Amino acid sequence: MAKAKLLGVGVYAPGEPIGNEELKRLAGIEFDAEKLESKIGIKARHIAKLRGIDETSADFAEKAARAALADAGVEAHEVGLFVVGTDTPEFVSPATAILLQGRLQGGEAESEAYDVGASCASFVTALDAASRALATDRRLRYALVVGVYNMPAHVRPGDAFGFSLFADGAGAVLLGKTEDDDPAGYVEGCFRADGTQWNFVGVYAGGTRKPLSRELLESGRYGLELLQRLPGDRNVKLWPPLVRSLLEKADWSLENVRHFIFTQINRAVIEEVMGILGRPLSDTTCVMDRYGYTGSGCVPMALHHALKEGRVKRGDAVVLVASGAGFAVGANLLVL
Repeated sequence: MAKAKLLGVGVYAPGEPIGNEELKRLAGIEFDAEKLESKIGIKARHIAKLRGIDETSADFAEKAARAALADAGVEAHEVGLFVVGTDTPEFVSPATAILLQGRLQGGEAESEAYDVGASCASFVTALDAASRALATDRRLRYALVVGVYNMPAHVRPGDAFGFSLFADGAGAVLLGKTEDDDPAGYVEGCFRADGTQWNFVGVYAGGTRKPLSRELLESGRYGLELLQRLPGDRNVKLWPPLVRSLLEKADWSLENVRHFIFTQINRAVIEEVMGILGRPLSDTTCVMDRYGYTGSGCVPMALHHALKEGRVKRGDAVVLVASGAGFAVGANLLVL
């Protein structure tokens, strides 16, 4: 039976990094930089609009995708499936993945393109969907999966919470079809959802329930909105059971997993989860110190650095775990 194999990775973040003190000046905000660095782990980030860079989600996705194609040595015209995982798309419609296909292939092609919107779990959800498509579609040879984030575009002026945490970036992976006798490839995915918890944090204006209007803009009820504080221990409670469920579903042992990559929202939480799993911190990769929190982009960005910095190698089993508001949580198991 065929399966999907990771062939290339790519990453992109716009402009020069912005440290915490420079961020205060550029955004005109105040926050506890020491706490942000010591607990959350964020020391710098990339934000296009604060650098005066005219780039948004489709630009980030395109540059990360081109890097992944180059890393794999595959031409864009060979790709038959484009999936973008994001909750900060270029437009409400059309899908960012359709724009990406047009930019990379230059026009009409026998290709499929769609977005996956599962909040910050969009990339792991998209990776599972694309991997299953490669395994079942006889004519499909390559799939390009991009996780991209441009939440700063939705942060209102003066929002210290939004600007201090959220940042711009994209990570991409190029998947290719391989046969079952190849030890490398996508193994399994496992997911959880609870849509009754939709009203914590999100971008609620601009859809059909709350279309943008002059009244909303003047009242400040648009863009990123924190309606309720998220429970601080949510991911500590969610991630270890999800990892164990994933491995049980795949009939895989925890000891055979070489590396774990989690949503890069809080370094202290990742440290606690690794302790619960009984694994050293050397078995995970954190990139929030250089990128801030890049939502659906952070997991593939961390995977890129884990590979390029030699923290993992071909043949290693890796678990990817991501959480998104709403909430949606997902995990992937793959052998590189």
